[in-house]
Amino acid sequence: MRPPDIGERYDLIEEIGSGGMGAVWRGYDTVLDRPIAVKMIRLPEQPTGSEAAEIAERFRREARITAQILHHGVPQVYDALLKADLTQVYLVMELVEGATTLREYIDPHAPLPVAWVASVAAQIATALSYAHAVPVVHRDLKPDNILVTPDGTVKIIDFGIAALLTPGTPRLTKLGGWVGTCQYMAPEQGAGARPTPRADLYALGCIVYEMLSGYALFDGIDAKVLHDHAFTPPTPPRNIRADVPDELDELVMELLAKEPEQRPVDAATVYERLFPLLPPPGSPMPPSDGYLPERPDPTRIFRQPNAPLRPDRVTPAVRFPGATPATVPIDAAVLNERIEQLQKEYLELIDQGRCVQAADRLSSVIEAAVQVHGVDSRPVLDLRFDVALANLAGGEFRKAQPEFDALAPAFAKLSGFSDESALQCRRHAAECRFELGAGTEALSGMQAVLTDVRAVHSDGSMLVLEIRQALGTLLAAMGRSAEARTTLNDLYSDLVMLRSTDDDLTAEVADALERLPVEEA
Repeated sequence: MRPPDIGERYDLIEEIGSGGMGAVWRGYDTVLDRPIAVKMIRLPEQPTGSEAAEIAERFRREARITAQILHHGVPQVYDALLKADLTQVYLVMELVEGATTLREYIDPHAPLPVAWVASVAAQIATALSYAHAVPVVHRDLKPDNILVTPDGTVKIIDFGIAALLTPGTPRLTKLGGWVGTCQYMAPEQGAGARPTPRADLYALGCIVYEMLSGYALFDGIDAKVLHDHAFTPPTPPRNIRADVPDELDELVMELLAKEPEQRPVDAATVYERLFPLLPPPGSPMPPSDGYLPERPDPTRIFRQPNAPLRPDRVTPAVRFPGATPATVPIDAAVLNERIEQLQKEYLELIDQGRCVQAADRLSSVIEAAVQVHGVDSRPVLDLRFDVALANLAGGEFRKAQPEFDALAPAFAKLSGFSDESALQCRRHAAECRFELGAGTEALSGMQAVLTDVRAVHSDGSMLVLEIRQALGTLLAAMGRSAEARTTLNDLYSDLVMLRSTDDDLTAEVADALERLPVEEA
């Protein structure tokens, strides 16, 4: 499917989801060189004048109210696009990478650990408290609209059918018909009453119940489910599962009260009641919770509050669909044509300063290249090297450094330790280390590279000249001005003799020398 055109600033790459209100695309902000999500609102084929006006009003309201919910538990809105003729209606939002929906965790054969349930519910309650303060009600809270990110953060998505609570605000339900999902719909909402924050709390109760039991609170055809929400008393979770604490059982039953007034007063109160069930800071992960070893841990935010990013936990590169999925056999000629096209796009993006997008774009073909050429082949290593270079140029040093470290021995194994690509990888790894704060290690690495490259190349070779420049630049950046001046002066003299004063590299070194602090007499 060809991506729609939404103007000069945003590039759409692939559709990553769809729903009743439209589709969600993965894309790029070409100005800020960052990945984005673009929500495309689906319009009626031939909207009447009143429908068009309602669509426009619904969209403006969604954009404005969602942008006001300033909490990490709700994806941020960056921009809103609405053409006068309604041919294009988009929200540009934060892209949540690597997340899975809560729905994927719910299994009747493996109910979730109590600490896990409490941690998810507490994070949802916190995000809801910020939304309700705007004030805005979600109205369709369910496991499918809750994401768990790789670091265990819970995010609520799709406030697209939310309704403002500001007095006098009209209800916009005509176009969407029945707003909400029956399995999580509060009795008053199912009866057509205007939902309040306590309708979201009822939905939260349904979600907690389902996490604890593995089953929806009520199931069946819509009419039966709505009738059960209104009239059938729920079975207490503790009757289904003996390890549910009394206080959690009581909270769930209050959240599921038929009358809104009988539910907790607000989301903050729900959080406070969940707090004693949350794992305290510094507590270890119990062995009994280990049946989800490959899943993100939503308890981590409480066990290690405000924890720093570990150097070994780097967001993986986004993989865009290539010409052919990696699982399907691909002809070498087709692959080479695809690589040639992507390399052309890669260079164009680099020229435009869109380095992060260039890296992700080229990485899309690596799996197919591995299939055809092998994981340690020169074509695959060259592609990985170009991706790492783009990440380096784009300031993604935590992505680039481990890749250069891995590529250096891979190139050396293929073509010997003096292979130019292997040496360049070592050089760039040192540059990344400096940017990440490891100056001493970076300097040692750069000096070792220069020693090794001089052992096999003449001092007049371009590789030696470039690494001497890199070493001088590194010394200057570390504040070792005297050593930098000596290194760059020697390099400048050689460049004048070998390449003339008009050479680009000579001019760069001369400029670097001018920028060095003047030594005091």
